[in-house]
Amino acid sequence: MLLKKLSAAVLLAAISTTATAAAQSPEHHTDDAQDCKACHTSGDNFKPVAVNASCQQCHEGLPGEGRLIAAMRKQTQAESDDGTDNGMSLPLYYAESRLGDRPNEMIRIPAGEFIMGSNNRLSDEGPEHIATTAEYLIDKFEVTNLQYKKYIDDAGRRAPKHFVRREVPEGKADHPVTFVSWFDAEKYCAWAGKRLPTEQEWEKAARGSDGRIFPWGNLFSIGMANTPVRWDEMKQEGDTSPVGAFRRGVSPYGLYDMSGNVWEWVDAWYKGHPGNENRSENFGEIYRVLKGGSWWDCSFYKCGISAPAFNRSFFNPRVKNSSFGFRCAKDVE
Repeated sequence: MLLKKLSAAVLLAAISTTATAAAQSPEHHTDDAQDCKACHTSGDNFKPVAVNASCQQCHEGLPGEGRLIAAMRKQTQAESDDGTDNGMSLPLYYAESRLGDRPNEMIRIPAGEFIMGSNNRLSDEGPEHIATTAEYLIDKFEVTNLQYKKYIDDAGRRAPKHFVRREVPEGKADHPVTFVSWFDAEKYCAWAGKRLPTEQEWEKAARGSDGRIFPWGNLFSIGMANTPVRWDEMKQEGDTSPVGAFRRGVSPYGLYDMSGNVWEWVDAWYKGHPGNENRSENFGEIYRVLKGGSWWDCSFYKCGISAPAFNRSFFNPRVKNSSFGFRCAKDVE
């Protein structure tokens, strides 16, 4: 499955799509160096492959997960066109909002088919299949702190945990709002005359119709999105970033931060995709789906590869934390 005689670009895409699967294997993440055969000749971890010299090109000399990350870093160092640090086109914090407190600008997504899901990673992300949506509108950006403050003031709602005396944290007016539950997100969208996107709508807007892995293409790069790998590379504590700061990570339809920054609630129960034969005990009308990954997700995903557009997370809809946010959608009238 992985690390055959591929070009560097294809090889990296394969590494990025399988790194998360590796996170499920304790053996793969021990401190002692494991040779390739430990994970790649047993069906317990990856599909069996023939281990050969090409495996050593990316995996030799580092233990477990570290080998995947080292290979990724070696081939994905990127700077933005304007030379800002690791892909950001804006300062991390600034005083005045550039977007204001009105609900987000929306982008029209055409009706039609697209490729959804994946056969190459976690079982709940498959199988890859053709899905269809009607025409719809979806926010260009994640809902910001300042936009959410306008809502809580107008609607008399409770402020998120990170607000101070109902005020937006200093310098973070245009950062995505966090510490919001699925119910909070649903209520904001309704107040704005919108709704939460379905999982199909979200994935299509992030991925386009060509089946790409990431919003920007098939090659992972730390310069395209606000991900844990990026913060780790810079040796800094992570945080949210202003929405729209990663211009080169834009989706085919022109949406920003569809990978990284914050996980986004969608209007979907956590159920299997059509044709999924892995009947998880967690499937059903219990948990709600989040999409897109975030600036912080290493507790489960280890090396932080939650960037693919087909990625799914699931939580109780009442959960609130520092990496959950949302954007809204709307039917075309």
